[in-house]
Amino acid sequence: MATSQEGSTNNTQEENNIKDLGGKAAIEKLRELADKAESCFFCTNIKTGIPLSVRPMAIQQVDDEGNIWFMSMKDSHKNEEISTDPFTHLLFQAGAHSGFVNIYGISEISRDQAKIDELWSPFIKTWFQGGKDDPNITLIKVIPSEGYYWDTKHGTAVAFLKMAASVITGKTMDDSVEGTLEVD
Repeated sequence: MATSQEGSTNNTQEENNIKDLGGKAAIEKLRELADKAESCFFCTNIKTGIPLSVRPMAIQQVDDEGNIWFMSMKDSHKNEEISTDPFTHLLFQAGAHSGFVNIYGISEISRDQAKIDELWSPFIKTWFQGGKDDPNITLIKVIPSEGYYWDTKHGTAVAFLKMAASVITGKTMDDSVEGTLEVD
């Protein structure tokens, strides 16, 4: 999921704002930003030639392999769409000005009761009235194939101070960092 840096403000930075991450570092960044976001836009119907189907979904977990887990009803539209076209696009926003993640991957639907038990919390009963043993609950595991993130290097407070200093000095002092996430 490479992006062109031509014409980017990154080219005016005194420090490098590109940091591609792989392996465990990529998984930790994905987990950090997903935990902050708590939900994402979950897009299906990617390859069908009709407009995307987009809905907000609560993130249940980013596991140690970088897979992203969700819960869904067996007869939902998203499950039907995934069974026809497993290509999935996830868009996260952890904060108003930082913590953005773009993940593209393949979804799998399962009914693994042990994993449902692991991910279950009382809040989930809002969507699944039958509780964690409801036979209509399914899991969606998104296996990332490509990812890209945008964040701050030192947190929002430092980013704000750098922006303020930039206004005063007229010098670009952005605290952003971005790069690819190679989870596998």
